[in-house]
Amino acid sequence: MKQIAVGILAHVDAGKTTLSEGLLYASGEIRRLGRVDAKDTFLDTNEIERKRGITIFSKQAVMAFNNTVMTLLDTPGHVDFAAEAERTLSVLDYAILVISGTDGVQSHTKTLWDMLEKHNLPVFVFINKLDLTGSDKEQVLEDLQAEFGEGFVDFTKPEAERSEALAMCDEALMEAFLGDGISEKAVVAAVKKRKVFPCFSGSALKMEGVEAFLQGFDRLTEPTEAMEKFGAKVFKISQDDNGNRLTFMKITGGSLKVKSMIESAEDTTEKVNEIRIYSGDKYKTVEEAFPGCICAVTGPKKTAAGQGLGFEKNATSLTAEPIFSYRVILPKGTDPAMALEKFKELEQEETQLRVTWNGQLKEIQLRLMGEIQLEVLKQLVLKRFSMAVEFEEGRIVYKETIEHTVEGVGHFEPLRHYAEVHLLLSPLPQGSGMQFEADCPESVLDKNWQRLVLTHLMEKQHLGVLTGSPITDMKITLKSGAAHQKHTEGGDFRQATYRAVRQGLMQAKSVLLEPYYDFVMDIPAVNVGKAMTDLDLLGANFSIDRPNGDMTKITGRAPAEAIRNYQKQITAYTHGQGRITCKFSGYGKCRNSEAVIASFDYNAEADVENTADSVFCSHGAGFNVKWNEVAEYMHLESVFKPKKVEPEPETVVRRTNFNATEDELLQIFEKTYGKVETKLPTQAMRTKKEVSVQKHSSGGGKRYEKSYLLVDGYNIIFAWDSLKKTAQDSLESARKALLERLSVYKVFSGYEIILVFDAYKVKGNRGEVEKEQGITVVYTKEAQTADAYIEKAVRELTKQYNVTVATSDGLEQLIIFGSGAYRLPASHLEAEVKQVEAGVEKMVAQYNLETNRQGFLRVLEDKLAEWKEKNGQA
Repeated sequence: MKQIAVGILAHVDAGKTTLSEGLLYASGEIRRLGRVDAKDTFLDTNEIERKRGITIFSKQAVMAFNNTVMTLLDTPGHVDFAAEAERTLSVLDYAILVISGTDGVQSHTKTLWDMLEKHNLPVFVFINKLDLTGSDKEQVLEDLQAEFGEGFVDFTKPEAERSEALAMCDEALMEAFLGDGISEKAVVAAVKKRKVFPCFSGSALKMEGVEAFLQGFDRLTEPTEAMEKFGAKVFKISQDDNGNRLTFMKITGGSLKVKSMIESAEDTTEKVNEIRIYSGDKYKTVEEAFPGCICAVTGPKKTAAGQGLGFEKNATSLTAEPIFSYRVILPKGTDPAMALEKFKELEQEETQLRVTWNGQLKEIQLRLMGEIQLEVLKQLVLKRFSMAVEFEEGRIVYKETIEHTVEGVGHFEPLRHYAEVHLLLSPLPQGSGMQFEADCPESVLDKNWQRLVLTHLMEKQHLGVLTGSPITDMKITLKSGAAHQKHTEGGDFRQATYRAVRQGLMQAKSVLLEPYYDFVMDIPAVNVGKAMTDLDLLGANFSIDRPNGDMTKITGRAPAEAIRNYQKQITAYTHGQGRITCKFSGYGKCRNSEAVIASFDYNAEADVENTADSVFCSHGAGFNVKWNEVAEYMHLESVFKPKKVEPEPETVVRRTNFNATEDELLQIFEKTYGKVETKLPTQAMRTKKEVSVQKHSSGGGKRYEKSYLLVDGYNIIFAWDSLKKTAQDSLESARKALLERLSVYKVFSGYEIILVFDAYKVKGNRGEVEKEQGITVVYTKEAQTADAYIEKAVRELTKQYNVTVATSDGLEQLIIFGSGAYRLPASHLEAEVKQVEAGVEKMVAQYNLETNRQGFLRVLEDKLAEWKEKNGQA
């Protein structure tokens, strides 16, 4: 007999548990039908589940029908437990999607479909509750086609109609249809490839259509091919009534025997003491489990949900993740350390639970999916540990990332210890999560130490420096490191690695992220105007579908913090007719980051458990070095090495004005383009030209004798490809390269240039202004961005001077335009700079061919005049 693992999924109240009960009854596994309302169903065995009438924990039942042994996995239907359902998908061969004939396709149905598609699972559909008034099977089928595409075929229809529908799903089926007809074997293959999704219908409560579904499932499925060598996927960690830890897994290759040794999540081996095959809350023990078998083993203590054993790899990250944070209020007299240990035990079992200890606040914090899960957890803690805990009102779980690549250095060298780690922290696209890799020669750091560094990077949830929230969308690469032959221990690299990550984050420009929801609203057409106004205020992006009768559907994306409680308002202004369903869609840039950061009142430098400082050794004793001074003490060179920037091809320039002394010209020429073969005379032969007076675009004819160019330094560096490449190796080299190029440009443009760099993350920094190569260089003070400085400077300078701002920041350009200044995009500035550089190179080359030493300035100015006339410059 073939062995099939099948999961049953649905949105809440679609009748999933009732259908599971019907399938067990029709197969002969149970002798009487249980009911959800009677709290006596075969699979909802947990007291909390029966009390609430919903499935919370995934459970299994084994049943045989004709030629198939099915392991049926019942998964939670509520959105708060979507992670539990998703982990179960990793061990399935097929899935059954249950849809209510009255409610149709719901928002959570879409979430489930996305997960099924992600896992590439073949799907059978059962349209339930057709016995109820208002149910519409044909409408549900149309909705399925509209939402998820082609392939949904009604298998309750006559064979002729069914064959025509199947032919439209796949080219191979069409050829068979036009030839000898579509065979059942061809349909089985199409179902396996997700070309066809067989649809059945009926009423699970009244056992209508259930046996027909079982017969169809038996005919249209085939077992997954197994590997010869051992492999297994862990999908759940639980505990039996006697306190034994259970590791639930599916065997995908070879076999697993009692007393076998398996690798745990921490690269250690553990012995399997017992193998159990569960059906409901009962089980039988076996000596050996074979491919396709879903079993629970006792013995291992360090396995984890999502872990791969044998040839299987660890599972990818979950689609659903907890976005609400709650503070645990412990009963008076409870030891926090003991309570933390208990919650950590639950964390291994609850896929969607994250437990953290906030060292600064000395409190336990939980991250959950929502309030239903919180209520369940509260009852679970009371039942399991006899702790009557309470929870403070939840807040959104924020995350942090960085804008640009930085190097992080960590050094740990108290007496008789030694480790140094150099990491490269690089931003990734939104939704990428965290990635870790080593790009370090073994001649620099031994492979074993490199593996240890990667382990330490992955073992901890690293926190950002804005709010202390977890970091995400970042790649951390080990680039260099050092160990001592005698004094280095494993723990030394843990300290150095943690400090390197933190030191890099302290240098970077961090960005605060908040969770977003995709939402679907169904409201009366008369309330659309009110809804649109509200959604605009909530910061949502949305679109409005055509009205369907008296109701209108609005779909969109909005910050979770803004929209999570909007259902109450909808109920009020639609008098109970409207509803909204939401699903997590990822993280995006926080709208009001300054206010959120202020509300956290997080001091990164005071967080001693996540320090960015390093420890060095001198005269036999360790001493602490602040994060912003580590570069002066580190033993290895920076991983950033300056690269030569090749000259760019000539492009068009808008304006140039000669404005320099002879000494200034020669100094810049020789430094940038090489030595001039003849020297200048001691006295200039010709006087400097006057700077042409420019007319302000919005000044009503007002004239200015001085023009300012404000440059957003980092914005330009990362907008110009040549400087961006340099910055990836050394940000300091990129800054110097920009300064040198602008100093040449200044000579010909007539601008007074102010170059502004962000230093807002430097604690205690009061700001700094320097004069370098004729350019004013500004490093902003703490908590002040370059944008803020430039906006303030524009407001002041435009009162008396002609002001242009160079930036590629769209919002900043808009603000600049409103302040009466010119806007100069980064690409246009680069074009002008390149044109000036190309012109200067030509002039220097031509001049070096001249023999008249005294005629340098005359020749030079003649060439400049000729060049400017050619380019249409005044």
